Amino acid sequence: MTDVSGAKLLNLGCGYKTTSAPGVVNIDWGIYQRLARNPVLKRVAPYVIGRERAERLRKIGDNIVVYDLSKGIPAKDSSVDAVYHSHLLEHLDRPIAEKFMLEVRRVLKPGGIQRISVPDLEGYVRALIADLESENGDGDHDRFVDAIIGQSVRREAMGTSMQRQPRRFIENLLLGDARKRGETHQWMYDFKNLSQLLERTGYTDIRRVDFDESSIPNWDDYGLDRNEEGGEYKPESLYVEARA
Repeated sequence: MTDVSGAKLLNLGCGYKTTSAPGVVNIDWGIYQRLARNPVLKRVAPYVIGRERAERLRKIGDNIVVYDLSKGIPAKDSSVDAVYHSHLLEHLDRPIAEKFMLEVRRVLKPGGIQRISVPDLEGYVRALIADLESENGDGDHDRFVDAIIGQSVRREAMGTSMQRQPRRFIENLLLGDARKRGETHQWMYDFKNLSQLLERTGYTDIRRVDFDESSIPNWDDYGLDRNEEGGEYKPESLYVEARA
């Protein structure tokens, strides 16, 4: 049975962004992670999923715990120093997001830190308003609207929409639409409503931070919010930390 109690940091919904730093546990339940853990499927998959996707599959390391977080976090109460997740929360329905916050607080030690990265709704709204007020816009106004609601209204998964038939038809039939795959945004956050969510679920010392700033010891060694060049991994993000 999976048990990640005692971790210094849990990297939840890690996708391809993992770290091998001591004491860090990367957890995900994505289709590529599941394929990577099955020797037979991993060998056969490249012939089915295409070259680009096969390359993604190849890059998945062995340092990921494949676990379905909808079942909770596989750790004992008050057993983890810090929890981090990036661009995960906005994919959860609001009632589920609140339960998720409570589950994270359950596994954190008293005073432990939760670090959250989400798309920054305030930044997108300000960019939209700036374009509305600009007399020299580039004419592509809908891209500012798309940044806010595009991933909420998408019906077909992005990766599948780029495939040729009949693969596109088969993927939609077998895997379902974007929402079923957890790809769509179910809510958007700015600092105000994210702070309110954290307050409701019992967190304190809530503060906005930069991508390279954290109260988590040795945070910069993990490189989770940095790209390969050392810059910000996901620009236009909101970063918030809070204590259990």
